[in-house]
Amino acid sequence: MADSYLFYDIETSGLNKAFDQVLQFAAIRTDRQLNEIDRHSVMVKLRPDVIPSPAALLTNRIPVTEFSDGLCEYEAAAQIHRLMNQPGTISLGYNTMGFDDEFMRFSFHRNLLPPYTHQYKNGCSRMDLYPITIIYRLFKKDVLIWPQIDGKLSLKLEHLSSANRLVSGQSHEAIVDVAATVELARRFFKKEKIWRYLEGYFDKETDAHRMAQLPVGLQSAAGDHCSGLMVSGEYGPGQNYQIPVISIGSSLPYPNQTLWLRLDLPQLRETTPEATAETTWVIRKRMGEPGIVLPPHDRYWQKIGKDRNAIFQENLEWLQANQEIFQHIIKYYREYRYPFIPNLDPDAALYQIGFYSRADEKLCRSFHRASLEKKADLVEQFSSPDARTLAWRIICRNYPGAMAAKFAGKFKTYMDCINPPREADAMVDYRQASRITPTGALIEIERLKQTEDLSDHQIRLLSDLECYLRTKFKKDQDTDHHG
Repeated sequence: MADSYLFYDIETSGLNKAFDQVLQFAAIRTDRQLNEIDRHSVMVKLRPDVIPSPAALLTNRIPVTEFSDGLCEYEAAAQIHRLMNQPGTISLGYNTMGFDDEFMRFSFHRNLLPPYTHQYKNGCSRMDLYPITIIYRLFKKDVLIWPQIDGKLSLKLEHLSSANRLVSGQSHEAIVDVAATVELARRFFKKEKIWRYLEGYFDKETDAHRMAQLPVGLQSAAGDHCSGLMVSGEYGPGQNYQIPVISIGSSLPYPNQTLWLRLDLPQLRETTPEATAETTWVIRKRMGEPGIVLPPHDRYWQKIGKDRNAIFQENLEWLQANQEIFQHIIKYYREYRYPFIPNLDPDAALYQIGFYSRADEKLCRSFHRASLEKKADLVEQFSSPDARTLAWRIICRNYPGAMAAKFAGKFKTYMDCINPPREADAMVDYRQASRITPTGALIEIERLKQTEDLSDHQIRLLSDLECYLRTKFKKDQDTDHHG
């Protein structure tokens, strides 16, 4: 049984979960009644191989002069891992399951820490205040003042905080954002019955039970298809943050993913076997994770409006009348596999490499306990090539003064890959998004200076970053490397 919430927030060097890093971590632990127990703030040094995103720097306002402050990433990740894995901890924040939690998983993976234990082990679990906020907005509006920015509803934490005077302080400072998140939760907790009900959507068994209770909207050769309303921030205020869906089963390669076909898009009725990917939209949902699937009760359903309800009904009838195409859609999504990316860098390979062997897991624990000198001796004992690479990178990235001579050549080769001669040669992550390069960052700095309305402080932040990049990565970045 969970006995505490750990509200947390991170500020990062960029948005790439595989290649960027945490620069600030802040957390406030409360009891289940939201009374504060303690708070934590961790500053993290910039790793030598991380190229900060200029746009991220403008958001988090962390100047280059602070890049060398705080713990090295390896020690910071271990400290954060202990906090999130304290038995009975529910870790949560604002949109943490949309960004921060996956960012932390890659941080743990990169530092040879178990990346998933905070989700399930020793009574630990996760929640996310963002989808909870959406539900309160839709069905219990009286708990907050809902900010309008340029005539449109905004559910950004900074706007909610300002409109409701949750805290005072600079937004996008990790501890300020955490304090705002805790206060937001307290406002919701005044309607405790709804809060406890919504907690159930983040519990795998409760979520699965609620899905099993959904009414059947359609029957086919594949069985019964339940209907419901999927609620998620990605659908935006224009669609009241929700879409009508029917279940089409579970993924075969990834059995933890349930599949939901969106039914408010008219192009669904244009589907052919060749055009399935272009005309259909399927949501992959894991139990206990957003989006939230509500039953199609009238009081919920009316939120999608008459026009979308009409499209839903037409699509339902079309699927019933075109069973062969419907079975093709089901088969396509149930059998779909994510593409395998050859030569994926170990930093980005969390989902592709699967779990380590028991022997390597045990070796990870020995590695963490060992002195620096002993760590270097353990590197070659890992059977997984990815674990071996991550192990020597931990030493080189975090303790450059103690870098063993046998790793220095490897690390130089790796650093050369980070600063490739052509932009086209940049590393890619698990989604095949390119890693930012020094050249790319300098081009972005120039673009921001020319196109954005920046304050003197923001210009100074970018100029300092430019100086840092030119000093640290001394190749000829002025040449056009678009490749």
